[in-house]
Amino acid sequence: MAIPVLVFPGFSAGDLSTFVIRRYLQNAGHQVHRWRLGVNGGRVPMLIPKVVSRTESLQQRYGQSVSLVGWSLGGVLAREVARERPELVKNVVTLGSPVIGGPKYTRAAAFYERVLGEDLDAIEQAVEERNRIPISVPLTAIYSRRDAVVNWEACIDHYNPHCEHIEVDASHLSLGFDPRVLQLVSRAVEESGSPKLFGLSAS
Repeated sequence: MAIPVLVFPGFSAGDLSTFVIRRYLQNAGHQVHRWRLGVNGGRVPMLIPKVVSRTESLQQRYGQSVSLVGWSLGGVLAREVARERPELVKNVVTLGSPVIGGPKYTRAAAFYERVLGEDLDAIEQAVEERNRIPISVPLTAIYSRRDAVVNWEACIDHYNPHCEHIEVDASHLSLGFDPRVLQLVSRAVEESGSPKLFGLSAS
């Protein structure tokens, strides 16, 4: 059965960056969609209503919940959609996405602080408060210890016990291109929440 899938790009990236992920999932038989919001500028509070609306439109179009796949900051946004509107979401798959701390534990920290004028400690506190609200849909977090852009420890979800963590051997920038990782993404979209995922690894 074809699953509607919505793919979110990471910080400072747009739909072109997720082309390979989307094509792979399309070839697997799913109805895959871009986020269509241009470049992800990193303003999470402003983006959440927009990604919720995008997800809602697809849920109404297909008459079924939507799988959300997010790379890096895109995964943060996907999780927030699931947190706010779980009835719209089948499952969430994240690739190198920081669950804790916001940009503080990423290479984007300096940009947020110096260019956007954000208080990183305040963002971290806001993220902590959001994380106190559980996410009820199936979650899969794909991460790598050699990510080099996002601290891998920030990708571990200690708030939602049902989250399935899959460690891979890939750089942050290759997460959306590595064939082994793409296979894991496809399986997670199809089987998230299923015991079949246990033991899978791209290492």
